[in-house]
Amino acid sequence: MGRLFGTDGVRGVANADLTAEMALGLSVAAAHVLAEAGTFEGHRPVAVVGRDPRASGEFLEAAMVAGLASAGVDVLRVGVLPTPAVAQLTGALDADLGVMLSASHNPMPDNGIKFFARGGHKLADELEDRIETTYRAHASGEPWDRPTGTGVGRVRDYDEGFDAYVAHLVGVLPNRLDGLKVVIDGAHGAAARVSPEAFARAGAEAVTIGTDPDGLNINDGYGSTHLARLQAAVVEHRADLGIAHDGDADRCLAVDATGREVDGDQILAVLALAMREAGDLRGDTVVGTVMSNLGFKLAMRREGVQLVQTAVGDRYVLEEMKSHGYALGGEQSGHVIVLDHATTGDGTLTGLLLAARVAATGRTLADLAGVMERLPQVLVNVPDVDKSRVASSADVAAAVAEAERELGETGRVLLRPSGTEPLVRVMVEAADIEQARSVAGRLADAVKSALG
Repeated sequence: MGRLFGTDGVRGVANADLTAEMALGLSVAAAHVLAEAGTFEGHRPVAVVGRDPRASGEFLEAAMVAGLASAGVDVLRVGVLPTPAVAQLTGALDADLGVMLSASHNPMPDNGIKFFARGGHKLADELEDRIETTYRAHASGEPWDRPTGTGVGRVRDYDEGFDAYVAHLVGVLPNRLDGLKVVIDGAHGAAARVSPEAFARAGAEAVTIGTDPDGLNINDGYGSTHLARLQAAVVEHRADLGIAHDGDADRCLAVDATGREVDGDQILAVLALAMREAGDLRGDTVVGTVMSNLGFKLAMRREGVQLVQTAVGDRYVLEEMKSHGYALGGEQSGHVIVLDHATTGDGTLTGLLLAARVAATGRTLADLAGVMERLPQVLVNVPDVDKSRVASSADVAAAVAEAERELGETGRVLLRPSGTEPLVRVMVEAADIEQARSVAGRLADAVKSALG
């Protein structure tokens, strides 16, 4: 039986993999585990619960709230808000636990559960494991110790959460956005109200698309995984830039005034230089992953900013940042963490800070993003191979060495075994796309021959 918790909580097809019974059981298990860990000691426990607009979030929220209250936890139900809003409110309200129901950029039928510890930080792996163990034990028939009378939790809607979160976002901006026209694509998701409101309060003229969620249309042709409509809208409205979120708004991609995509690496580059100029980039260091574009690495080296790279996944970026006190990190996909103001990736905050830089400098987003040249990147999946031998095969090592000699300092090779499938991912970057394709093809053939 595989681990229930993945790298980003529990996810699956709602009402098939992720049921109301599971949501209720996990909520009760979380309450018991945190109580045993001493988190609730000396006071009545409180949890913040939010969700994205998926239809399944309605019954999953009801189950989650019921489970927490039945375990003696008071619940503040904040409704439809972004994942980073739930994290921020968990910290701001000094709650003992935060719960977000969302499957992020996944299609509508999916949903997920993510827990936050006190302070709004991701729950430790050890606590997730204990919650899963407790959940499985009680799902097999072990009875719960249930409070009664005044010991049961109380539930109330916390409608103030929306304004509190928007005020937090606007309050951390270094300058206003007056004079900017920004197109916002809310992916028909959790930021459909929050992001336009925050940009408007900060002074921008906000044009919106993908901001009419009906419970069924989340991520459907809109958002950070579908940029075409945003690109067209930016050009049509002659906007200064466009901002795209995913379903739970923990990520942000951008579009410049010409309709060209500005990815997470470019956003990080712009923000890194802005933060260094303000004295906020601790250690003159930004944290990325091994998939960060080589152009980003070269640009940061040229600008005197150190790049620390981690394994792929925003959780690893965050761990590195917290371990060494770094202020900025993120991924090419648009997960950007500004640790002084957020405990997780925050797409609305990222978009606001990017727009603030445009407003403060008077430069176009295209000009600012031009600090780095995004080198062509080719990714080839090599299936049906023994991925466990990718690091030990002499033939693979020889092929990689030959490719690296050919590319020199203007290219890069990365081989990664898949975490879930019997395949190896071959990534090649080069100054020329044809060279990248050629090298990637030869390396894929070598991996297939050596490991197939």
